[in-house]
Amino acid sequence: MPIFGGKESNVFEAIENHLAVVDETLVAFRELMRVYLEGDFERAKAFEREVDELESKADRLRRDIETMLYEGAFLPANRGDYVRLSELIDQVADAAESAAHTLILARPKVPAELKDEIMELVDSSVKSYKVLVEAVRALNRDVDKAIELAKAVEDAEEKADDVEYDVKGKVFESETVTTYAKLIWNQILTKIGDIADRAEDASDQVMLMAIKRRG
Repeated sequence: MPIFGGKESNVFEAIENHLAVVDETLVAFRELMRVYLEGDFERAKAFEREVDELESKADRLRRDIETMLYEGAFLPANRGDYVRLSELIDQVADAAESAAHTLILARPKVPAELKDEIMELVDSSVKSYKVLVEAVRALNRDVDKAIELAKAVEDAEEKADDVEYDVKGKVFESETVTTYAKLIWNQILTKIGDIADRAEDASDQVMLMAIKRRG
């Protein structure tokens, strides 16, 4: 059973919409990475535009949430927590957009032998966000579950970190990747890993809010 009602329920609905649009941003980013690694640069550029549009939509939703909060949802002492949470969720989409821009602008040669490893990093980072979504949803139902899921986001982020470290090592060891491409891929892989990092940052906020609510 939801803990809140009225204006608070409207905020949770808005947060749900925000979560969904950020998820759509990550889906588009994943497709961008997939087609780029397959060598289809034009389709990758099209997905970059989609990522941009969805990130902008997520940003508008974040501002809507802030407006609703400052118009009276929740007690004043709690509004800042939800503002911070929406900002941190939004930063997940920002990270995907930043990775997309770097890839399309720099256009590094794809290390064919590392396609699967690169996509593994993308999937690991996206998984961190998907667990975050469940943690945020649990805030309105079961704070203990929210805490459990927030910890699971941290575990998923650590897995993504391990994958990121491994694939970066393989990039730098590769004899088929130029020095320029190695430097660019290092930036791109870091930005992909940032998706998981930002999801973990948001999960820390979920943890804080759940603990405060539990008392």
